[in-house]
Amino acid sequence: MVNKLLISIVAVLFGIMSFGSITANTGEYTPVPVDESTRVAYVDAIYRADGDCYIDADFIEWYEGEAANRIFREREADLGMDEAPDGYYIVNDDQAIERLKLAPDVKVLMQIYDRTDDIAEADVVWNEQIALDKFISLMTDNGEMNLRDYPYHLTIEDGVITKIVQQFIP
Repeated sequence: MVNKLLISIVAVLFGIMSFGSITANTGEYTPVPVDESTRVAYVDAIYRADGDCYIDADFIEWYEGEAANRIFREREADLGMDEAPDGYYIVNDDQAIERLKLAPDVKVLMQIYDRTDDIAEADVVWNEQIALDKFISLMTDNGEMNLRDYPYHLTIEDGVITKIVQQFIP
């Protein structure tokens, strides 16, 4: 009886200790703030030319929460569902590509990518800042995790991208 009680106490303590040691990545998802200088796009290409860096962007409309549900019901009424799957909905009525220059000091924030060359270890780290060269490398590597499948929030000031935020997709 005492042994069972002791084992139970030790198990609870180890459980508390292990949960207590988890400090990274404890934040929850928060939508990227919407403002007039930010647009959402798929990155069709990213490259350097004449000493500058450019993105070819396919702009989309990104909806979350009740806005996603409303647009989903309007556009997908024949599906008989009331809510957008996974809480988001994408509209891409115009698939034209627009070329935009990146600021030399562009800020790049990622949510998830293959950090270790083992896709099984890819996990979410909210708004992890990475260097532009790393982003270019990730976007040109078409490994198991193709980062072109994710939308990006592009902050555009005077026609130049100053910030890139990867949109997390559940």
